[in-house]
Amino acid sequence: MILFCPFVAIRKIIFQAFETIILAAMSVQKMNTPVVIIGAGPAGVGTSIYLSLAGIKHIIIEKETFPRDKVCGDAISGKSAFVLRKANPSWLHDIFKQPENFTPSNGIIFVAPNGKALEIPYGDNLKPGELAAGFTTPRMVFDNYLFQKINREYATVFEGSSLTSITRSEGKVQVQFEQNGNSYEVTSPVIVGADGDKSAVRKNFLNDHTSPKAYAVGLRAYYKGVEGLHEKNYIELHFLPEVLPGYFWIFPLPNGMANVGVGILSETIRQKKINLREQMLKAIEHNPTISKRFKNATLQGKIQGWGLPMGMERQPVSGDQFLLTGDAASLIDPFSGEGVGNALYSGMLAAYAIQAAQEKNDYSSTFFKTAYDDVLYRRLGDELRISATLQRLCKYPWLFNFVVNKAHKSPSLSKTISCMFTDMDLRDQLRKPSFYIKILMNR
Repeated sequence: MILFCPFVAIRKIIFQAFETIILAAMSVQKMNTPVVIIGAGPAGVGTSIYLSLAGIKHIIIEKETFPRDKVCGDAISGKSAFVLRKANPSWLHDIFKQPENFTPSNGIIFVAPNGKALEIPYGDNLKPGELAAGFTTPRMVFDNYLFQKINREYATVFEGSSLTSITRSEGKVQVQFEQNGNSYEVTSPVIVGADGDKSAVRKNFLNDHTSPKAYAVGLRAYYKGVEGLHEKNYIELHFLPEVLPGYFWIFPLPNGMANVGVGILSETIRQKKINLREQMLKAIEHNPTISKRFKNATLQGKIQGWGLPMGMERQPVSGDQFLLTGDAASLIDPFSGEGVGNALYSGMLAAYAIQAAQEKNDYSSTFFKTAYDDVLYRRLGDELRISATLQRLCKYPWLFNFVVNKAHKSPSLSKTISCMFTDMDLRDQLRKPSFYIKILMNR
């Protein structure tokens, strides 16, 4: 008996351990879906909207619970308007009927390092019911607005979820996650990474999943009472000497608010040992171009930062059984810093590619390269490449000053530059030395 008791006790412990393991395995809820999307920001919702329009069921896994904030410049471009209009024109009509949430924006102001400004109006080819080509709104508002547009007939959404693993085998992707103490496993032939600059999908499926040279850092603050905002709510990009080759921005928002921030390449921050927060506040307090506009302004909340994965060069955005969209695909415009439009647009193209893959029953890297990567860069590649060149030109403040000074003296040149920001063929001229030689020769 003395020898038998410990044996019984040990056997009982082992049995209980196996029982716990078996019960845990049995408690995992397993699901199959044609598509699984990680992330419910603009890129993920854009994918979802267009999958639903194609009648394709899918599961969305989101770590946050909506409404939730997203640190951003809060400027929504005409590209976003295009994607929304294409999905449902009434959505834009609804947006422009809510001035308390959305501010129509009719142009952009570039301010050279010497303080001179160049105003560039957006195109006026608006559709009926639309007040402007773009608008500004806090991401807390806009992302939640988009989230409400998810069609629950086709999409099953898991908010407040925590990913535990993403694996791929035998032509399938398995995603394990937890929500409210429950464990789930989703199996799908394709996964969409719409999970931001620290994308788990990118990290799991791309060997070279980091692009440090393409990264910038942004700081965002909300101010109330900033003076001198444009009467037509132009967004402002100030190329201040203190932050070159980055820029300082002021974007008008509803209810007397403004999104104020600064963005600069991470590489520059490291090389020059810049304290970005100190530099931003120093510019607000002392820069002669903007300080007087903040004399009666008050900071609302905290200054927050985030990473900006920019589209400096083409890189893989898909592979066997996966596609990357938005920030996960490093699609932020290198010059303007705009990312929401490219996120929505890439989501739309991802949905089209998935629809084609489903029809062909082909989710291979070869198919997605043609159906998604090539299409994406054919649509956005020139724009990103030109913007990357313009971003590099910011290293030469004298050149920026030169062009703006000339534009002030020449209405025709000013109009030409305005057209360049709506016509990509004209915009490409900004990359060519001949353009600046013509300006120098007053031609």
